[in-house]
Amino acid sequence: MDLLRQLKINYDIPVIGFTGPPGAGKSSLLNALLAKMADKWRIAILAVDPTSPFTSGSILGDRYRMNDYFLHQNVFIRSLATRGNLGGLSARTIEITDVLRSCAFDFIFIETVGVGQSEVEIAALADTTVLVLNPGAGDDIQALKAGIMEIADVFVINKADRDQADALMKHIQNMLRLRNQAHHPPIFKTVATEGIGIDLLTECLIDKTRKQTDKLSLFYEKSIRLIISNKMRDFDYKSLKNKLQAATDSKDFNLYNFLHENYFRK
Repeated sequence: MDLLRQLKINYDIPVIGFTGPPGAGKSSLLNALLAKMADKWRIAILAVDPTSPFTSGSILGDRYRMNDYFLHQNVFIRSLATRGNLGGLSARTIEITDVLRSCAFDFIFIETVGVGQSEVEIAALADTTVLVLNPGAGDDIQALKAGIMEIADVFVINKADRDQADALMKHIQNMLRLRNQAHHPPIFKTVATEGIGIDLLTECLIDKTRKQTDKLSLFYEKSIRLIISNKMRDFDYKSLKNKLQAATDSKDFNLYNFLHENYFRK
């Protein structure tokens, strides 16, 4: 915390989040964007990988999909593990992003883990949220629309050379029409592995960084998460587990009474 307090953070450096279901092609899309942007701008990428609930390990393999730019002088790529954090991000993504904002980067890209309906934490961190989808995910879209579909500033239909790409486009457009909004998020069709559609997407993302974002809302959301993290910093998780193990042996065990007696009561 002392280091973070001494940083001169440039909050004008845009943070662009890339999220979407597993297999949508987020890493491939980032690699294609680097092909268009890396020679002109300095770019930092945080790629978040899931942590196994069984081994507590993480592959951290997303950066290998961007290996063409791993040693590029204008590109910094860092893989992070979720470490059990929900929401599609690592527990320290906010702090690491601010460290990067204290450096001379032009753009910061954040790639979340493959997400579902409720993993919307990226919207509280990114100035622009890009939702990456792929054709054939019609049932998935139905499941996602009540959550993550609502946070997208830009939609990308990747792997658009596949069947049902047009159907997915219409599906998204129909969903957006149900919103009572004057302006709807743009939708782009791309084939990241072939560089198709990347020029238009790049222009859109650069244009969005020139527009004013609601920084107050972002600061508010980040503040809440940082306060919670700080409050829980010294929490003894092992003690909780041991107390629960002893308490649950009772036939009259009630979780709310247990928490009230041990943690809620002042």
